[in-house]
Amino acid sequence: MDIVLVNPQIPQNTGTIARTCAATKTPLHIVGKTGFEITDKNVKRAGLDYWPYVTLHQHETWQDYLNFAKPNKVWLFSKFGTSPYHKADFDKNDALVFGSEISGLDKELVDQYDNSQLLLIPMLCKEVRSLNLSNCVSLAHYHALQHCNII
Repeated sequence: MDIVLVNPQIPQNTGTIARTCAATKTPLHIVGKTGFEITDKNVKRAGLDYWPYVTLHQHETWQDYLNFAKPNKVWLFSKFGTSPYHKADFDKNDALVFGSEISGLDKELVDQYDNSQLLLIPMLCKEVRSLNLSNCVSLAHYHALQHCNII
Protein backbone atom coordinates (compact mmCIF):
# COMPACT_ATOMS: atom_id res chain seq x y z
CA MET A 1 0.00 0.00 0.00
CA ASP A 2 1.24 3.48 -0.82
CA ILE A 3 0.47 6.85 0.72
CA VAL A 4 0.57 9.48 -2.02
CA LEU A 5 0.59 13.23 -1.40
CA VAL A 6 -0.04 15.41 -4.45
CA ASN A 7 1.41 18.93 -4.16
CA PRO A 8 1.52 19.06 -0.34
CA GLN A 9 1.91 22.60 1.00
CA ILE A 10 2.31 22.38 4.79
CA PRO A 11 5.62 20.89 5.93
CA GLN A 12 4.38 19.86 9.38
CA ASN A 13 1.62 17.74 7.82
CA THR A 14 4.08 16.00 5.53
CA GLY A 15 6.42 15.35 8.46
CA THR A 16 3.62 13.88 10.55
CA ILE A 17 2.47 11.72 7.64
CA ALA A 18 6.05 10.54 7.16
CA ARG A 19 6.12 9.44 10.79
CA THR A 20 2.92 7.43 10.26
CA CYS A 21 4.48 5.87 7.16
CA ALA A 22 7.58 4.92 9.15
CA ALA A 23 5.47 3.36 11.90
CA THR A 24 3.50 1.28 9.41
CA LYS A 25 6.38 0.50 7.01
CA THR A 26 4.44 2.20 4.22
CA PRO A 27 6.11 3.98 1.28
CA LEU A 28 5.42 7.70 1.07
CA HIS A 29 5.19 9.16 -2.43
CA ILE A 30 5.21 12.90 -3.03
CA VAL A 31 3.97 13.92 -6.47
CA GLY A 32 4.43 17.35 -8.00
CA LYS A 33 5.57 20.53 -6.31
CA THR A 34 5.68 21.03 -2.58
CA GLY A 35 5.27 24.31 -0.76
CA PHE A 36 8.56 23.63 1.07
CA GLU A 37 11.89 21.87 0.81
CA ILE A 38 11.76 18.25 1.97
CA THR A 39 14.90 18.92 3.99
CA ASP A 40 13.24 21.85 5.76
CA LYS A 41 13.64 21.75 9.53
CA ASN A 42 9.87 21.90 10.02
CA VAL A 43 9.37 18.70 8.03
CA LYS A 44 12.20 17.02 9.90
CA ARG A 45 10.87 18.23 13.26
CA ALA A 46 7.39 16.80 12.67
CA GLY A 47 8.92 13.53 11.48
CA LEU A 48 11.29 13.54 14.45
CA ASP A 49 14.18 11.13 14.16
CA TYR A 50 12.12 8.60 12.16
CA TRP A 51 13.18 9.80 8.70
CA PRO A 52 15.70 6.95 8.28
CA TYR A 53 12.70 4.58 8.50
CA VAL A 54 10.65 6.36 5.83
CA THR A 55 10.71 4.98 2.31
CA LEU A 56 10.31 8.28 0.47
CA HIS A 57 9.86 8.66 -3.27
CA GLN A 58 9.43 11.95 -5.11
CA HIS A 59 7.83 12.10 -8.56
CA GLU A 60 7.49 15.09 -10.85
CA THR A 61 4.19 13.97 -12.35
CA TRP A 62 1.26 11.68 -11.62
CA GLN A 63 2.24 9.51 -14.58
CA ASP A 64 5.77 9.19 -13.17
CA TYR A 65 4.25 7.85 -9.95
CA LEU A 66 2.02 5.36 -11.81
CA ASN A 67 4.92 4.13 -13.94
CA PHE A 68 7.08 3.64 -10.86
CA ALA A 69 4.63 2.17 -8.34
CA LYS A 70 2.03 0.45 -10.53
CA PRO A 71 -0.70 0.41 -7.84
CA ASN A 72 -3.46 -2.16 -8.08
CA LYS A 73 -6.15 0.47 -7.50
CA VAL A 74 -6.10 4.19 -6.79
CA TRP A 75 -8.29 5.62 -4.04
CA LEU A 76 -8.67 9.40 -4.11
CA PHE A 77 -9.68 11.23 -0.94
CA SER A 78 -11.70 14.42 -1.25
CA LYS A 79 -14.45 16.33 0.51
CA PHE A 80 -16.25 15.94 -2.83
CA GLY A 81 -16.03 12.16 -2.61
CA THR A 82 -19.04 10.05 -3.47
CA SER A 83 -18.40 7.04 -1.20
CA PRO A 84 -17.46 6.94 2.50
CA TYR A 85 -13.92 5.65 3.01
CA HIS A 86 -15.06 2.87 5.33
CA LYS A 87 -17.04 1.19 2.53
CA ALA A 88 -14.07 0.90 0.16
CA ASP A 89 -12.67 -2.55 -0.63
CA PHE A 90 -8.99 -1.82 -0.05
CA ASP A 91 -6.19 -4.14 -1.18
CA LYS A 92 -2.62 -4.21 0.13
CA ASN A 93 -1.32 -3.06 -3.27
CA ASP A 94 -3.53 0.03 -3.52
CA ALA A 95 -2.63 3.71 -3.42
CA LEU A 96 -4.29 6.12 -1.00
CA VAL A 97 -4.05 9.54 -2.65
CA PHE A 98 -4.46 12.90 -0.94
CA GLY A 99 -4.31 16.38 -2.44
CA SER A 100 -2.93 19.71 -1.38
CA GLU A 101 -4.15 21.20 1.88
CA ILE A 102 -5.05 24.37 -0.02
CA SER A 103 -6.68 23.14 -3.22
CA GLY A 104 -7.23 19.40 -2.83
CA LEU A 105 -6.82 17.13 -5.84
CA ASP A 106 -6.75 18.57 -9.35
CA LYS A 107 -9.90 17.96 -11.39
CA GLU A 108 -7.74 16.52 -14.20
CA LEU A 109 -6.48 13.80 -11.87
CA VAL A 110 -9.89 13.04 -10.36
CA ASP A 111 -11.50 12.80 -13.81
CA GLN A 112 -9.18 9.90 -14.72
CA TYR A 113 -10.92 7.63 -12.23
CA ASP A 114 -14.35 6.19 -11.58
CA ASN A 115 -16.49 8.06 -9.04
CA SER A 116 -16.52 4.94 -6.84
CA GLN A 117 -12.78 5.53 -6.26
CA LEU A 118 -13.39 9.06 -4.95
CA LEU A 119 -13.72 8.66 -1.19
CA LEU A 120 -14.80 11.02 1.54
CA ILE A 121 -14.38 11.13 5.27
CA PRO A 122 -17.82 12.17 6.51
CA MET A 123 -18.16 15.30 8.65
CA LEU A 124 -21.31 15.84 10.66
CA CYS A 125 -20.90 19.60 11.07
CA LYS A 126 -21.54 21.24 7.69
CA GLU A 127 -19.83 24.45 8.84
CA VAL A 128 -16.45 22.68 9.00
CA ARG A 129 -14.79 23.04 5.57
CA SER A 130 -12.12 20.38 5.94
CA LEU A 131 -10.11 18.15 8.22
CA ASN A 132 -6.36 18.25 8.79
CA LEU A 133 -4.50 16.33 6.09
CA SER A 134 -2.31 14.31 8.44
CA ASN A 135 -5.37 13.27 10.46
CA CYS A 136 -7.14 12.16 7.28
CA VAL A 137 -4.16 10.13 6.13
CA SER A 138 -3.86 8.38 9.50
CA LEU A 139 -7.56 7.62 9.72
CA ALA A 140 -7.83 6.27 6.18
CA HIS A 141 -4.52 4.42 6.24
CA TYR A 142 -5.12 2.56 9.49
CA HIS A 143 -8.61 1.63 8.32
CA ALA A 144 -7.20 0.29 5.04
CA LEU A 145 -4.52 -1.68 6.89
CA GLN A 146 -7.17 -3.20 9.13
CA HIS A 147 -9.40 -3.99 6.15
CA CYS A 148 -6.48 -5.87 4.54
CA ASN A 149 -5.73 -7.74 7.79
CA ILE A 150 -2.27 -6.19 7.97
CA ILE A 151 -2.80 -4.94 11.51
